[in-house]
Amino acid sequence: MVDGHKAFGWAAKDKSGVLSPFHFSRRHEIVGIATKVGKNVTKFKEGDRVGVGVIIGSCQSCESCNQDLENYCSKLVFTYNSRSSDGTRNQGGYSDVIVVDHRFVLRFPDGLPSDAGAPLLCAGITVYSPMKYYGMTEDSGKHLGVSGLGGLGHIAVKIGKAFGLRVTVISRSSEKEREAIDRLGADAFLVTTDSQKMKDAVGTMDFIMDTVSAEHSLLPLFSLLNVNGKLVMLGLPEKPLELPIFPLVSGRKMVGGSQIGGMKETQEMLEFCAKHNIVSDIELIKMSDINSAMDRLARSDVRYRFVIDVANSLSPA
Repeated sequence: MVDGHKAFGWAAKDKSGVLSPFHFSRRHEIVGIATKVGKNVTKFKEGDRVGVGVIIGSCQSCESCNQDLENYCSKLVFTYNSRSSDGTRNQGGYSDVIVVDHRFVLRFPDGLPSDAGAPLLCAGITVYSPMKYYGMTEDSGKHLGVSGLGGLGHIAVKIGKAFGLRVTVISRSSEKEREAIDRLGADAFLVTTDSQKMKDAVGTMDFIMDTVSAEHSLLPLFSLLNVNGKLVMLGLPEKPLELPIFPLVSGRKMVGGSQIGGMKETQEMLEFCAKHNIVSDIELIKMSDINSAMDRLARSDVRYRFVIDVANSLSPA
């Protein structure tokens, strides 16, 4: 740990949300080179390529932490919009340096590019962990539906195919159909507004991962699940969704959720993605482009993640 490390980055300083250059002191904060390690750290050395994901701290003593599920610790510390146990505000990753407890640092595998690999630290583990927990990887050939083809959805397609699943993308329109099948490798594309195709697909899916964050009905998704099918919620709508009970009871179906993953599983996910050449589809931008990128993000105008080239962007005045 290096307390009071002086950093330079970009931050939103008022409610407008506009980001501008910012000098600050930081303790914590996603892929870069380790420039210094503590004297008691043996897992990493200077020059290693490492990453920091969504979390940078936990109690390290509760049941969740002891099971390598730090992401469910009641004292979880996020990389951004959070405070460490000493009260230090965590400023996120839009800066030139990061200082993090070595237990929350991940080794980036050889062959996994830093830019297109960085979003895996969030989107990758968010879809990888529930695939393992809910039994999607136990038998190849099972049918997975991915609702929503965005930052999470496109990674779910890639990882699902690598696990041997049959993957169908579920969407409101056919706009991304060719992209989903020809480039991402999905087996099929189902448009929810096509009543005949929805009828034909009733009861055909073993699992559905719902990555949609907008308000939407769950009933059409339940109809697609077979008996014992599982709907896993990953998107975070602002308003509560209505949960229809009858289709759950009549088909012995399940609804579950998942939040990122622990450090051990996140490292496992990175190794898996490196082995199977899985990366995020990204647009690499400079820090000076961040505000226009935020505007585009609000309009869902990105394929499928923005990644900031911090090393070639920041030049403190």
